[in-house]
Amino acid sequence: MDQLFGGGHQGGILPSKTTPNILIYVDHDSGKQYGYEDGWLAEDDELGPIFEYTGQGTSGDQTFLGTKGSRNAAVLYHAEAGRALHVFVAEGKVPGSSSSAKQQRYIGEFALDPTLPYTVREAHGKGQKQRRIIVFRLRPKGAFERLSKDAVTRAETTTAHRVLASVAEPKMQEPKRVAAKKKLVSESRRAAQPSVIAEHRQSELRDAYLKKLTAQGHEVCALQIKIANTTTTLTTDLYDATAHELYSVRGESSREEVRAAVGQLKDYVRHLRPHPPKLVTLLPEKPQDDLTNLLHTEEIDLVFRDGSAYTRCTAK
Repeated sequence: MDQLFGGGHQGGILPSKTTPNILIYVDHDSGKQYGYEDGWLAEDDELGPIFEYTGQGTSGDQTFLGTKGSRNAAVLYHAEAGRALHVFVAEGKVPGSSSSAKQQRYIGEFALDPTLPYTVREAHGKGQKQRRIIVFRLRPKGAFERLSKDAVTRAETTTAHRVLASVAEPKMQEPKRVAAKKKLVSESRRAAQPSVIAEHRQSELRDAYLKKLTAQGHEVCALQIKIANTTTTLTTDLYDATAHELYSVRGESSREEVRAAVGQLKDYVRHLRPHPPKLVTLLPEKPQDDLTNLLHTEEIDLVFRDGSAYTRCTAK
């Protein structure tokens, strides 16, 4: 396989120097010691199956930047660079070898999910220190092998635990895009992304409000929720542990975004027992009165930016 795709013999992510390929190696045993599990999700969606793969880096926050994040960046921009992703799974030692080298089973060719190419989660690294990890969402292209032993383990019970507020960032800081060898709009992950402006506003609003709450002495984080009998992991926006309030932060005050906030909060809160938090939507400006009424009908408070301050409209 190394000769066919032009890869090396070590490392989780190996961009080829001789062919337009990136080789991704999965080792189920090594992943568990760092608090993550790669593999097929049990839940397919309208686009089909998803294979989750955790980025490179075993200590500190994973990144797309600099030398440390160069291989993660290679995966992120594989389509723009005209590279294919090929996934292998370690399976047993190489026969007759005295080293720890493992055989590799080929799973297939993949591409990043065009709508949500990756998520950010919290896991432990070396020394059990908590850190942010990048979890790529891979979609198979053409024929692929999907075995039950390569599936992510379903959660036995529904759990919710606090994670760093930074885990809820809409996305990680990304490097500048590489020059595309083949400019195919259909393959570009950017073509399916939400408005960059709205995304930036969401991130800026969230960070500003987080600083405000923290300055007031509030303990603020996010919640990472695993749902029983599924492989689904949900990460909330801001959770004010001091006030016991759960926020949905949106980049626009439109009807579409307010509806999304209602659905998001209602989805999250049903998993938070025995004392569900107060629900709050944070918007960049005051919405239409009808949308405020929609939030209040659902018993959701509204907070919106009002100049340099914030105004709160409490659901009766």
